[in-house]
Amino acid sequence: MIRVSGEGALPLAQKMFSYKGEFEPYRLYPGHIDCGAFSDRGMCVYFRAPHSFTGEDTVEFHCHGGVEIARAVYQRTLDLGARPAEAGEFTRRAFLNGKLSLSAAEGLGEMISARSEAQAKAGYLLYGEKLTKEGKRLQDLLKECLARVDADVDYPEEDLSAVTGEEIEERLAIVQDALSALLMQYRAGKRIREGVNVALCGKPNAGKSSLLNALLGYDRAIVSSEAGTTRDAVDGTIELHGVLFRLTDTAGLREGEGEIEKEGIRRARAAMERADVVVWVREDEELPPALPEGAELIIVGSKSDVRRETDCDINVSSVTGEGIQALKELIFERGFGKQNDSIFLMEERHYRAVGEAREAVRTARKAIAEGLPAELYAEDIKRAYVALGLLSGETATEEIISEIFSKFCVGK
Repeated sequence: MIRVSGEGALPLAQKMFSYKGEFEPYRLYPGHIDCGAFSDRGMCVYFRAPHSFTGEDTVEFHCHGGVEIARAVYQRTLDLGARPAEAGEFTRRAFLNGKLSLSAAEGLGEMISARSEAQAKAGYLLYGEKLTKEGKRLQDLLKECLARVDADVDYPEEDLSAVTGEEIEERLAIVQDALSALLMQYRAGKRIREGVNVALCGKPNAGKSSLLNALLGYDRAIVSSEAGTTRDAVDGTIELHGVLFRLTDTAGLREGEGEIEKEGIRRARAAMERADVVVWVREDEELPPALPEGAELIIVGSKSDVRRETDCDINVSSVTGEGIQALKELIFERGFGKQNDSIFLMEERHYRAVGEAREAVRTARKAIAEGLPAELYAEDIKRAYVALGLLSGETATEEIISEIFSKFCVGK
């Protein structure tokens, strides 16, 4: 499918597409598409502005599959005056024409680049303006606060300061709580986008490689009864309830006997440092080393077909499969949590904007508590309003907008 958007889209389509009858918008017509040296029997549809994705006149040519036919249709549009779209230009035009917010555009990008069901779902919620609507709801509360400040400043003879300060503080408390709830969703949003890192760690010959193979459902790591077989980190991915998990089988932790094994142990420790979940695989009572901040720990008793461990979260057998599915569920629970339709902060810029807004609201509440003049804390409320406007794009700079759309593929 080749899409053309802009003022000259319809005249171009009328030159390229032959159809006997009146060409009405929003209907898909069969006919012949002029490809220059030949024609293709395909279909064409016209979307009249502003009722199109971009908000402009748009036509789409639906041709037969194959590289040469699509290339010929595309080249013919250029011969008739169209130009190649820049990366993300169709979506950018939709944003500039008020068809979607900046966050919704980013949600579309997340859906296109999704590597897991959860990322596609979270992107869809973003595309559906869920984050933008919440941001605007909070902006409306801030506008109410500013209106009350203006009334206090404009009518000082009414002596509204005490009442105004108390009412504003109540609304700001609501806004701050909502912003804090949003910030708590950034961790989950980031894990949806990038995947959850899981490190399988333990002493040599504890069964880590066998466990990796069992979790993946195929042989990814070399398994041997010889201790120290795994010299490098071995990766694999699984999807649990739509969320991507990156599993890393690491070298056994002990005093290395050679340079290669020492390097493997160094990489094992590095894998632990970046892990969201550390699965400590053990055969006896040894305990894991100190975990990185924020990482979850699961202690697994391996080889339950031979022996069963005590004081561990779960016993499993990579040979019989006992406990493997239960371990997957535990990894999901510790690494991600419950599935829901929350508003996830998928991008770092969302996190920064919400964080800046919360800090500004917190400063304003402190100023009210200290009895400072309304004109002073009004500036903090305005700062929070502007920060939230970055979510929809209302207050975003051209630099921010260009950076976002530069990440899109040409077709969108």
